[in-house]
Amino acid sequence: MTSIAEILADRKICICAGSGGVGKTTTSAAIASGLAARGMKVAVLTIDPAKRLADSLGLEELGNEPRQVDPALFTEAGVEMKGELWAMMLDSKATFDELVERNAPDEAARDRILENRIYRQISNALAGSQEYMAMEKLYEIHQSGDYDFLVLDTPPSRNALDFLDAPKRLTQFIEGRSLQIFMKPTGLATSLIGRGSAVMFQVLKRILGFDLLSDIGEFLQAFSGMVDGFSERAKSVSALLADPATSFIVVCGPQGEPIEEAIFFQRKLLEAEMPVGGIIVNKVHYEIDGGEGVEKTLINQLGVDSDLAARVSANFDNYRALASRDAENISRLSRDLNAQTVIRVPYFDEDVHDLGGLLKIDGYLFASGDEREQMAAS
Repeated sequence: MTSIAEILADRKICICAGSGGVGKTTTSAAIASGLAARGMKVAVLTIDPAKRLADSLGLEELGNEPRQVDPALFTEAGVEMKGELWAMMLDSKATFDELVERNAPDEAARDRILENRIYRQISNALAGSQEYMAMEKLYEIHQSGDYDFLVLDTPPSRNALDFLDAPKRLTQFIEGRSLQIFMKPTGLATSLIGRGSAVMFQVLKRILGFDLLSDIGEFLQAFSGMVDGFSERAKSVSALLADPATSFIVVCGPQGEPIEEAIFFQRKLLEAEMPVGGIIVNKVHYEIDGGEGVEKTLINQLGVDSDLAARVSANFDNYRALASRDAENISRLSRDLNAQTVIRVPYFDEDVHDLGGLLKIDGYLFASGDEREQMAAS
């Protein structure tokens, strides 16, 4: 079986995709750590609000710009860092602000938008903004040329199209007919306001303490000069997702529901003509040969108490049942998707919360299929 290094050979971007709770953040960090340790300058971008990535990399906090992980941490973990590892946690609001600053025709227009109450609400609440801003930040850093490789941890979602459609949804919002009408200084918007809406806005002004109509008008007028820039940028972001230099890695768990979601997710990616590299299944119970007669062996040959021996035997039987279930689910995953590349990362007794844990996962991701089997059996 192929290793993650072979999957990502000649690529520049890895996007870890899948539903929430399957280990995308940990997987993203492990992939980035492994590539950096092997000599590349890598940046990993995450949207994880729990800040697990920062903790696992030994950083107190992450911001909206990449920060380098101290190479000494790898040395302490017994790994030679031949490259550089950088990490950041996406701030959707800050990224939206940067996008406005980049597209504003002048400083005055920029300030009018950033300080506008309507913009502040839209930038925080616009449907799909988090997904789009993740793609936007990825595009921005890719265009900078500062890194050899980028790894993106996508927002947790049950809808496979949420982040794939995010650039399109933003473009549709900006280019939408209703928004275009209200951007015009005359026409329907003006006539509607003149027919009684002004009274309502005056009431709202007294209640809210500011002129809502004035804020809406100011925002739309200032934003109108940026429509083309936003639209072109969204199209460029979409093109980057489909570029052959990008590889989508579907991440899932071995249980029934995560497997079903992974099958659905990969099919949607293929329908959208996105470059899919492979599948990573986390927390897998590897099958173990033998094990019959464990209880008798413990009692007769090792002199273990019969009660303890019975509990150990029952625990072993439970593990084998889980391993059989996982193997069956993964087999169905491979069969339904005709997938040749399925990397299995085993179930660990402890959650991954530090660099040592990431490097343990890294060992499985960058190993061959036979090596993974040997590591899991040891």
